[in-house]
This record gives sequence, structure tokens and C-alpha cells, in this order.
Amino acid sequence: MNITQFSIRRPIFTIVVMAMLVILSVVSLTRLPVQLMPDIDPPIAVVATSYPGASPNEIVQTVTEPLEEDLSSVTGLNNLQSQSQEGTSLIILEFNFDMTISDIELEVRDILDTAELPEGANDPAFIEFDITMFPSLQMAVNSELSDNLQIENDLTEITRQLERIEGVASLTISGLETREVLVELDTAELQNYGLSQQDISDIISSKNLSVPAGTIVDEEEGYTITTRTTADIESIEELREIVLFEMPDEEGDVTTVTLDDVAEVTFNSESDEIITRLNQVDALQLDMMLEDGANAALVNSEFRSELDELLDDERYNHFDYAVLYDEGQYITDSIDSVYVALISGAGLAMLVLFLFLRNVRAPLIIGFAIPFSILTTFALFYFVDFSINMMTLGGLALGIGMLIDNSVIVIENIYRHMSMGKPRMQAAKDGTKEITSAVIAATLTTASVFLPVVFVTGIISQLFVPLALAIVFSLFSSLFVALTIVPMLASRFLKVPKGMSEAARKESTQMSALRKMTRFTLRHRFLVLVFAVLVFVAGIWGVFNQGMEFMPESDEGVFIVTVEKEQGVLLNETFETVQGIEEIIKENENVDSYLSTIGGNPMMGFGTEANVGQIMVTLVPFDDRDASTFDVIDALEEDIIESDTSADIAVSPMMEAGLGEPNTLAFTLTDDNRERLDETEAELIDLILEEDETFYAVESSADGENSELQIIIDEEDAMEEGFVPAQVAMQLFNASNGIAATTMEHDGEFLTINVKYPESILDSEENFGNILIPNNEGEYIALANIASFEEVETEPMILRDSLSEARSITVWYDSDMVLNDAYTELNNILEDYEFHDDTTYNVGGNVELLLDALPQIALLLILGVIFTYLVMAAQFESLRAPIAILMTIPLAFIGVALALIITQNALSVIAMVGAVLLIGIVVNNAILLVDFILQQKAKGMDTYEAIEVSVQNRFRPILITAITTIMGMLPIALGLGEGQEMVAPMGIVVIGGLATSTLLTLFIIPIVYSYLDKETRDINKKYMTTDGQLISKREFLRLKKEQENNGSEYGYPNE
Repeated sequence: MNITQFSIRRPIFTIVVMAMLVILSVVSLTRLPVQLMPDIDPPIAVVATSYPGASPNEIVQTVTEPLEEDLSSVTGLNNLQSQSQEGTSLIILEFNFDMTISDIELEVRDILDTAELPEGANDPAFIEFDITMFPSLQMAVNSELSDNLQIENDLTEITRQLERIEGVASLTISGLETREVLVELDTAELQNYGLSQQDISDIISSKNLSVPAGTIVDEEEGYTITTRTTADIESIEELREIVLFEMPDEEGDVTTVTLDDVAEVTFNSESDEIITRLNQVDALQLDMMLEDGANAALVNSEFRSELDELLDDERYNHFDYAVLYDEGQYITDSIDSVYVALISGAGLAMLVLFLFLRNVRAPLIIGFAIPFSILTTFALFYFVDFSINMMTLGGLALGIGMLIDNSVIVIENIYRHMSMGKPRMQAAKDGTKEITSAVIAATLTTASVFLPVVFVTGIISQLFVPLALAIVFSLFSSLFVALTIVPMLASRFLKVPKGMSEAARKESTQMSALRKMTRFTLRHRFLVLVFAVLVFVAGIWGVFNQGMEFMPESDEGVFIVTVEKEQGVLLNETFETVQGIEEIIKENENVDSYLSTIGGNPMMGFGTEANVGQIMVTLVPFDDRDASTFDVIDALEEDIIESDTSADIAVSPMMEAGLGEPNTLAFTLTDDNRERLDETEAELIDLILEEDETFYAVESSADGENSELQIIIDEEDAMEEGFVPAQVAMQLFNASNGIAATTMEHDGEFLTINVKYPESILDSEENFGNILIPNNEGEYIALANIASFEEVETEPMILRDSLSEARSITVWYDSDMVLNDAYTELNNILEDYEFHDDTTYNVGGNVELLLDALPQIALLLILGVIFTYLVMAAQFESLRAPIAILMTIPLAFIGVALALIITQNALSVIAMVGAVLLIGIVVNNAILLVDFILQQKAKGMDTYEAIEVSVQNRFRPILITAITTIMGMLPIALGLGEGQEMVAPMGIVVIGGLATSTLLTLFIIPIVYSYLDKETRDINKKYMTTDGQLISKREFLRLKKEQENNGSEYGYPNE
């Protein structure tokens, strides 16, 4: 007894098993984590080293190069790049994708622990690249209060409570004032009294101390007392009155010199280093980082709920906030859109089934089976540790049509057997039995397409495996449902409407036309095959002529404007540029809010610079706006860029910000000879800009220069005055940056006392030269007496790649072009250029990712076809029948090309994944057809008649399954809803390919099969009867069979 018969005979047992699986699946679903995308863990790490005050050249020579030499031998290292800037060295390590950072972390840390770095350089930090490095939730906070200290204290208390939420890694507040006590020195008075900055700092520090003074042991009383000497500065007035020294005059009177005589002592705020504004109003920025593996949707929702509850408290209700970016909400909206697409697809597929069968109960049975298949898939997700994300749900939504197919094929065949007059129970058994081998073969062939994923590596593997397994899980769930639940329900509830007999259907006008078409194509087999070949060639040309890109763009409703002015500009100048951009942005009706940060990039966390600004623009919700994020960018970009032509301004979607701008190509030049590298770079930029129809701008990492005042110490003069160069350098560093003398308590807050020269000392060489430096004998010497000054231009950043100096060049191309077309133009320029033997170039960015992905996708396609053939050969126990079925694959390409052209989509990696999926889908219809042909031949029917009968009998299920699959994928392909752009190309490719292959399958597959079968191989050969008439081979075989059956002697005609 097989599983189908058991299910029909034991309905209660079947229902109980279903109930148990549903309960298991629902529990699993509630425990599945929710993410936007599968875990993508690129094996990339950064070694960051700070060396305050060091120039880029000094950083390279003393920090970057020594570390590069040590790190270049790390196991599995694929690429090594570095960026050396003022005071900072960043070394980026890229490893083979089959490794994890944990594999090499210990080895790298051992190297860093033993690295020899200059005095003054901080220990190198090893940082693993992780998506959780970036904020999951960003919001702007403002307050009705004017008391900055209370605002800071209240917000700090709120963040402490919010950090207790499970899943929150950390909270960062940007824009808070850093309060301090500023002791601003009067240079003239210092010279008058012969005091230095270090003297003032030492005196202040000595007045504010707490040091152990030993212990007192009382032997008589039997106890020990520890002692401590303390002296506190309790107020700013007390600080001003600190006595520096006492000076007697000629008359014997003593003059007391206090700190107030040589410096101005005030409270100071350092908030001016970064300006934060929300919609042109001062604000603070709050960024929330997630713990690794945390559920962004749940954590962000709980975070916002908890924050709302806190702000309802009377103590904190002076705060208000605006959400700038919420990854959790975007994930929720995107996944909800997939759920809606999944339900819509199922509904459309059920409607198609009703229209074909004109029977309400058939689609209801299917509708009952669909949720069971989906829920069972979620249970399998849980056991293989998958999350609910765009790829797994996208695979499920794409598979909804295929998930229905198995059940549709079974119920249609049961319906056909009932139309022959069989009782429901018998029809359910016979109908399912007849179609079981075809359904299993179809499921196995579709699943086998995904077997080659075990050979795929890198980011393609991390994206594709969850999607592939989601489809495979749903297919096997649907196979189980189709062979058990569907026949069981059909045997109890399915009815055939009156007048819907199978005999009447066969004699219908549609079937008559189909018979004529089948006979026509078999008579003109060669011409039809030539047409099919031309269609295939046209399809291949159309697919690759559409252009290629790595990934489709995703509409997150957020974009970033980055501003970078020349090095050395003041904060106010950058502020004015940002203000001009804000005025442009606020005029767009699709903009909801915008947060401006001037003086640094808070998303990257690498400090602040006065010449840098950023605006994060949040659009109104997806359903409330009439334009996509990309349309809004297109509408604003030109005006934003032209608002300040002296600044480098870029506008990027949220996901691309910091990771490469849209419509750009990037490549890196490397050469140990800097002069030759500069020359090569300049010549290539000129050649690229000559192609003005393709490329309109080029930018190099070496663009821009820093003005640097170099202090050249005269060693002889310095030695005569009692100095060594290192001593002078330390004094100058303190003069520029100030000395943190000590701390004092004020209103419950500990403030740093910072001893600084006035800003005017840095205004000119003359003022800088007047700085007094004490030598070892206590004498004060002006800097100008032992040093000269020279202003030079230096590179703001030095880039290195693979241990050689490098230039990173970014090329902007026209937005009407696709990635691979622009790359072809650039590559032609690079290949035609005669590089020196020691000069190399490497293309990076999305082009590199695309080029890495193409061989892997090609491998998937080739192995997918091979595995599909092998599975069918095993299923049919035939090496020839599967060849006929495989002919459906070329027929799909014209549909793929047409679909991409009509929808204006380039061939992305996601679309290529759809093409792999298409291999497993399009063969299913041909399997139904060929399997039925073989069944009819096994019953004694000749091949020609078996082909004709099979086309008629399989026409309806083929059409139904194709349309239900298309309808199931239609909501995904339309890309309706937030985040659907990521998976839409898969749906588009499958729908286009399936549509054309279905139409052609009914005619091309019979022709190919007729060539492979020896009985019909020469079916159009003519024979002459004994009475001189020309007849076809089929007529000849029919006459021969009739006469043999009658026992009469047959007069064989001449060929």
C-alpha cells in the first residue's frame, strides 16, 4: 500500500499528522529570527592605529609600512590595503571567503602585540568588519529646555535605561557639549614673567592632588590608619586666585602673581567641533547599535516603545524625537510586503484553477493545502537555523506557484478521472497513481538544480543558499501535501459539475484545433525546429544585450548627502555649504526630515573634521510618496552638487553610502615609483575624460592638498640653548593642543582644566615663533630663536595596495548606462594603455563583485542542466527521453530577454539566480508531457498517437500549472511594496521564461521526441502502396497493423 492509498483510507490519521505538523510549525515560526538579509560575514578586518600629530608621510614610514610587512604573511590573506592620514593608519585585510575572521584573529593579534611602533603611537586595534558596526536605529532628539547640563544628564539617564534592553549593544549620542575649564594664557604676560605653558600646568596640578601619605600604626590600641594628603580646587574663583609666585620689589614689598594675572579662566564648551541639526534646528543624534545576531525588528520596536514610555514621564517630557532610519521597521515593512505577495500569489493561483475547472471545491482544497506547505517549510527553517529574511521569504514567495503546481497537477488529474465517470474514491487513487511519477520527477528535477550550490563560495553562496533551500524545502513540503492531503480531501469533497465529461472535452473546438496544430508541426518538423533555434539565438542575444549589474537597487526611503571641502577650511564655511543644500532639500514634498552633521561623519565613527559634513534625508513612508528614493535623488542631485562647486558633494542611497556611489566605477593603480605613478594617473584621467559621452567626472584619492607649516629645528642653535629636538616637539604639541592639567568638580560634574595658548597664536608664523620653551636650565627661549618655518603642500591621504603606493580612481558614468557597458568602455581604455612593467591596476567595487559572481553563476547553470538530466534519466530509466525535455530550457531565453526589456531591468546577479531557478521550472511541463507519452506507449499505443493523445490530455494541466506559477510570482515580479526591488528580477525572469517555454513546449517537445524515437524518427517518409498511392509512414503502420490483426497477407508498399 503506497502513501496515497493509506492517506485516502485513513483520513483521521492523516488529519492528526497534519495537526501535529502545524503545531510544530507554528511554534517554530514564532522562534525564527527576523532580518533584512541572510548573515553576510565578509572575511574583512581593519587594523587601526592612531599616532597623534603625525603627518601622512610620517604615518606611512613609521606605522603603516612596518605593520604591512608583518601582516602580509598572515594565513589566507587575499588582499592588503592601507590608508594613512593625519594621525591615523588604517590597514584593511581581506581574506579568502572560505575563512572566518576567528580563524586568523589570534595570529593577527600576536603580530600586533610584537609590532615595534614609534613612541607616541597608540597600540593597534584589531576590528572585525561586521554589519552591526552600523547603527540599526538613528534618531534626532531635541529639547524644550535651554539648560544644556540638564539636557545632557537627562538624556544620559535615558540611554542608561535603554541600554538594558536585550539585544542593544550600545547607544551613541552625537552633538553633546564637552564642558571644560579653559585657562587661556596671555603670551605677553608669560614673557613678562618668564613663565611657560608647562609651568602653569604644573602649578595648577600641584594645587589639586590626592596622594597616599603612608600609614599610622597604633600598637597600644591595636589598629592601623591609612593617611592621604589632599588639596582640592573647589571653584573657578579659587582657581583664578592660585598663586604662581611672589616677587619682592626694591622697596621690599612683595607682589603676588596669580593665575588671573597671566590667563583668562572661564567655563568653555567644545560642542562647536560638531554641529548637529534636525530640519535646520539644533538637535542631538542618538544611534543604536545591535548585538550580533539580535532581531532588529523586535529590538527596534521594543526600543521605541520603551523610549515613548520614558518620555511620558514628567521628568523627561521636555524631549521630542524624530526617527531618521529604522532598520527594524524597514525589515518589517519589507517582509510584510513579501507576505502580502505570497498571499496574493496564492489567491491568484486559486482563481486560475477555478476558471479552468469551473469548480469551487478544487481551489478550496488547494487553498487548504497551501498554508500547510508553507508552515511545514518554516519548521524546516527552524531546524536548519535559518532566519526569516528577504531571501528565504523571497524564495518562498517565488516558490508559491511551484508549491501549488504539484497539488494542481494531482487534483486536475483526479478531476479528469472523475469526468470519466469513476467514483470519487477510485478517481482519487487512479488519478494520483497515474501522475505520481511525473510529480516526483518534476520536484526532483527542480530541487536538483540547487544541488550545485555546494560548489559556490563567497557572497553568492551566502545570498543564494538560503533562497535555494527555501525553495527546495517548500517543494518537498508541497510534494508531501500533493500525494497525501490533496487526494484524501479530493476523495471526500471533490465533485464534477454536470455536463463536464472527459469525452465532451476531447471533442471540443479547442481540442480539435490543438490536434491540427500538433499534426501540422509534426509534418513540418524541420522548419519548426529552425524557428526554435532562431528564437533561442535571439533570446541569448537579447539577454546579454540588456546589460548587467551586480544587485538591483533597494528603495529604503533614506539617502545621504556627503560634503567635503578643501582641507583647512573652517567649520563655518562647511556649515554655509550644508545650509544651502538644506534649503534645496526642504522644498521637495517627498522629504519627511533631514539631519545635518557638520564637522564629521557619525556613521563611520573616525573622528571629526571641520571640512566634512553629512545630511541624512528621510522620505515620507513608501505608500505616502509619489516617487522612489532614486527618483527623488535624480530630481535633487544636480541642484545639490551645483550649490557649491568648490566642494566635493555626493548623493547616495542609504545602503550605498560609504560603500561606493551609484553610477561609478573604481580602479586602483599601484607602483613603487611615485613619480611614475603620478604620471600614469594623470595620463589615464585625460584619456577617460576624452570619452565625454560615457564618463563625465574622475576623482583620485590623491586629489586635494593640505597646507602644512613645517618647523625646521636648527640642531646647533637648539643644542646651544640646551634643547634636543624631541623636547621641542613635545612643547610644540602641547602649545597647539593644550595640556590637561587636572580636574575639578562643578555642580556634580568633573571638568578638565585645560591650559592652552589663545587661538591667535596659530594665526601667523610670527605669533607661533614667540612661544616660550623652557630649557633644562630653566631659561625661556622663543621658538623663533632655534627654528625656521616653511609652509608646504602635502597629500591628505596616502593609499597603499599590496605593499606598493597606490591611487584609487573613481569614474562617474552616465545614469542611462548599465554597469557592464560602462566597465567595457573603461576596460578598453585600460587595455589599450601601455603600462610600465611595475605598474598594475585592479578594478574594484560592484564590477569586481560582478566579475567574481559570473563564473559561479555559469557553474550553477551548467551543473544545474547536468543534474537535471541525470535525475530525469534515472526517473525515466532512459537516456533519450530527458534530452527532449531539456529542449525547453533554450525556449525560455527569449521570454527572459523580453521580460527584462519590457521591465527595463538589467541582468543582475539576482536575475541570474532566477535563470538558474528557471531551469528547474520549465522542464516540469515537458516532464508531464513525456511521462504521459511513455505511459501511453506502455499501454500499446504507437508513438505518433501517443504524442497526439498526450498533447491533448496534458494541455490543460500544463496551462494551469504555468499560469498558476506565473500568477503566484506576479506580486513579487511587480515589486509592489517596500524592499521588493531586491527579489523582483527573479520573478520577472521566471515569468518571462516560463511564458514562452510553455507556449513552445506543446509543439517543440513532441517534435524533438519524435526524432529520438525510432518509430517516428522518419515519420514524414513517404511510401507507395501496391496500387500506386503515396501514403505517410503513419498511415503505412496503421494499415500494416490492421491487416496483421485481421490475419490477412499484407502487400508492403515500396518506399
